[in-house]
Amino acid sequence: MIDTSFDVRSDAGGRDPDKSSPTLRRYHQLLWSKPLPGGTLFDLDTSTQSSYLHHRSDLGEFWLSSDSVIPTFSGWRDVEPILRQLDPGELEAFTHAGYTVGGMMVFPGHRVDGKMTINGARGFLRRIADRMDLTLECIRRHYLDQPSPLGVTLDRYGDFFALFEDFRGYCDFFLLQDLLRDDLSVDPFLPYDDFELSALPGDLGAYRRYRDASVRFVEARNTRVSRLHR
Repeated sequence: MIDTSFDVRSDAGGRDPDKSSPTLRRYHQLLWSKPLPGGTLFDLDTSTQSSYLHHRSDLGEFWLSSDSVIPTFSGWRDVEPILRQLDPGELEAFTHAGYTVGGMMVFPGHRVDGKMTINGARGFLRRIADRMDLTLECIRRHYLDQPSPLGVTLDRYGDFFALFEDFRGYCDFFLLQDLLRDDLSVDPFLPYDDFELSALPGDLGAYRRYRDASVRFVEARNTRVSRLHR
């Protein structure tokens, strides 16, 4: 049973829920321990020392970590003037939505050759700015062997993405269908310019459009989770 209204901050003891919420870890294990598109069970365990989620089989060995993928940009200096124009309750409602299970993902958590993980690169690159819609566009391009700001990073984890066979398989597995148009292109939260500029919203109107689109996605994804785990 997965409670899609549960705020994963509430049992993290004031620490990062991605690392410290036992409920979130259990939810990830329940959600993503299932057959891959090829039919093999992607069984994830929590017993491997120093690992968040771990899989080892003939498919290979994978270490996954959790990542919140719906940033409010609280604490981002360039966005703080916009956030100061919001009512505190407005920002908290957005933050709560992002900390339900629909706003959380797993990515490979181990460093390859000591280089940045996907989680790290998503936050470091201003052309992505931690946004899941733009991350997914980079993943779409990875499957098509097209360049993107995350291309080099995603290529380091090519064995992980190969598990899902193609972009549709990846999106179906992780319940990301509500970020897609009918032609399997990504429907971004805000219009973007092919990654030429910063992905941060530039004014209050853009921020609210970004927030509303983000919340719609989280709610739709939570509905998918509820249908599978009632």
